[in-house]
Amino acid sequence: MTPEQFIDAALWFPESEESEPFGPGALVYKVARQKMFALLTGGSDEEPATVNLKCDPELALELRGQYPAVTPGRHMNKRHWNSVLLDGTVPDDELVEMLRHSYVLVARGLRRADRDRVLAVLGEDAPETGARS
Repeated sequence: MTPEQFIDAALWFPESEESEPFGPGALVYKVARQKMFALLTGGSDEEPATVNLKCDPELALELRGQYPAVTPGRHMNKRHWNSVLLDGTVPDDELVEMLRHSYVLVARGLRRADRDRVLAVLGEDAPETGARS
């Protein structure tokens, strides 16, 4: 998945918003203008982009064991966040599932009214990966 495809996928979620609170080069994605569910950094000719995603601690360990591109969250709580190198080794559909998982975990921490609203709109949907069968 390219950084551009990741951005499209992150902005697909209900009430998702992009900002740069840490300065240029670090794109933060928040749900309902409140809580971060993804952080996209890097993406130059020298190094692939990296995305930080919130994750259930047990699943985080499984994903780290399954994919070398998934490591403990850089500059984040390493128990609850993974960093994923966008180097093409993690299948796009798996990355979209990780993104959806992060969004849902973060949305569950919102105030009840906000949580119920965004999760009702989301339902069981997920963004398209752009992969052709």
